[in-house]
This record gives sequence, structure tokens and C-alpha cells, in this order.
Amino acid sequence: QVQLQESGPGLVKPSQTLSLTCTVSGASIVTNYYYFTWVRQPPGKGLEWMGFIDYGGSTAYRPSLKSRTSISRDTSKNQVFLHLSSVIPEDTAAYYCVRSMAYWTQASWGQGTQVTVSS
Repeated sequence: QVQLQESGPGLVKPSQTLSLTCTVSGASIVTNYYYFTWVRQPPGKGLEWMGFIDYGGSTAYRPSLKSRTSISRDTSKNQVFLHLSSVIPEDTAAYYCVRSMAYWTQASWGQGTQVTVSS
């Protein structure tokens, strides 16, 4: 059974970089045809797709966040990372790591981690 666990600081100050880790167990992050996507949900709002890294290491980002977002991985540790720079209070959200195949099939979600951006 695949399990994903997000971790990172719960509080980040404006203008700093938010860094989150998704630790995966039960499957390799380089398994063919699987994507690792970061999704967030601001308070009172819907889910927002931020970007993904695929089994080959290719990435794609939400256009509105592209200049501030970086997704990477460490295959030796079976971890996927999210870095969001120059954070603002509007980046306050629950952040989720999702493993899936194309079109969100075979999706497994982490429990999410709450991040608050505040001075």
C-alpha cells in the first residue's frame, strides 16, 4: 500500500521560501507512468493544482505560480519536494502531495500539511 506523508514548517514569514517534503513509502517515486502532484487548498476555497514531477523527472507548473514554484525529487530517499518562493499571506493553505497516473487515475493522497504565511 502506497503512503505519502507531507512535512514542513507550519508557519512561514512573508517573502520567505516555503519548502515541503513528500515522503513516499510502498512504491518507488520513479515507477513508470506515475506523477507526483502538489495541490493546495486555501481556507474556504477549492483545490488548486500547483504542479507535478513525473516518473522521468519532467515538471510542469501552474502558470500563475510558475515563477515562484519548483518541484524536485531525491530518488535515493524516495522523496518529492515543493519549494514556493516569495510567499505571501494568500499562500496560506493546506498542501497535499498526490501520486497518480495520467488523468488522476490510481490516485493516492497524503494527509496534507497546513502552512500559514504570517509575520
